[in-house]
Amino acid sequence: MGRTFRGEGLHKVDAKGRVSIPASFRRVLEASDPEWKAGEAPQIVIVYGPARQRYLECYTMEAIDEVDAKIKRMPRGSQARRMLERMFSGQAHPTSVDESGRLVLPAKLREKIGLTGEAYFIATGDTFQIWDNTTFETEEQSKADEWLDEQGEDFDPLTLLDAAAEE
Repeated sequence: MGRTFRGEGLHKVDAKGRVSIPASFRRVLEASDPEWKAGEAPQIVIVYGPARQRYLECYTMEAIDEVDAKIKRMPRGSQARRMLERMFSGQAHPTSVDESGRLVLPAKLREKIGLTGEAYFIATGDTFQIWDNTTFETEEQSKADEWLDEQGEDFDPLTLLDAAAEE
């Protein structure tokens, strides 16, 4: 596995759908693209998924290769494999980062997530997500706040790691 994305950023989207990627994200994309060489553009796969997905999930080449390998181990012809193939192959947009550190998001992808003026980038481990800033603030942040409220005042998120280690 390559390096991990960390952080968040808010970037303007121009009329042609160009948006700058946070600089720290670019380094991870470069390190996680086995074919990348200095001076070249790192490759990326943007998965836009089913209709109810309100964000774009951006995969490094290593991360998407890992997903593809897991899908290939599933029984050929199974409903689950077909659905995952559609989501991760059919509903995906392979692209590269330009020399200025920008992505060009096609109109179809911008329309799907309601992306207008500003794109919100948030790290999610070996992927990152692109949201319309307003959608993230109103929908996702409220879900996170609600979940944290349910955990209680003395909740320590590190306890979740202890539970994961026991599995």
